[in-house]
Amino acid sequence: MNHSAESASAGKPAAELDPGMSKTLHHGLRILEVLSRYPHGLTITEVGDAVGVHRTVAHRLVRTLEAHRLCRRDDSKRVTLGAGLVTLAEPVEQDLRTVARPVMEELAERTRATVHLVIRESETEVRALMVVEPRNAQVHVAFRPGQVHPIDRGSAGLAMLIGLPATAGERPEVQAARSRGYAVTRGEVVATVFGVSAPVPRRRGGPQTTIGISVFEIDDEPALGAAVVDSARQLGSLLN
Repeated sequence: MNHSAESASAGKPAAELDPGMSKTLHHGLRILEVLSRYPHGLTITEVGDAVGVHRTVAHRLVRTLEAHRLCRRDDSKRVTLGAGLVTLAEPVEQDLRTVARPVMEELAERTRATVHLVIRESETEVRALMVVEPRNAQVHVAFRPGQVHPIDRGSAGLAMLIGLPATAGERPEVQAARSRGYAVTRGEVVATVFGVSAPVPRRRGGPQTTIGISVFEIDDEPALGAAVVDSARQLGSLLN
């Protein structure tokens, strides 16, 4: 059995359109973002309502995305994401994902927990790049790669702040994380779920990265923290 954390990203605010941006491209990208939350698809009317455009405009945008294989319509005329997105996404941090997978799989089996690899997306946000679920646990947390969260919420983001200079008013959890080498939070990304994350030693030119686990209960925090830190160091040595 797994418990999905997919709903955690549903409330993420959309990027705001400003005068320096392309309105048409903005709406097209918003369609892709919306469709990522509806695996069973939406009608053209629903797409238009979600993005805030007339049905006719939504139809033209969807047709353009279809031409590039970024979305598709099934036999019921419902719009879903297209296979072309896989081709576009494949090169993104491919080396990092390839090297990280065996380390993450080992950590998942060792802790019987869902393991996530998270990178810094911007000054204020982090993104789940990769997720590995345990094969030997009856119950585990399920995440969808690509979810974006504030850097100051959740263990993955707080673990990234470990390597930065202390700032006035920073959360006590960041200070505690610096002293022990890993961050622990509860219910900050998904209600009732604990996160334990550690920073991966950074390679030159690479993004800030953390590796961590998500569990429903923590029986031995030091042991879990040590396992996560060990995996972070192992991944760092493979990348550098």
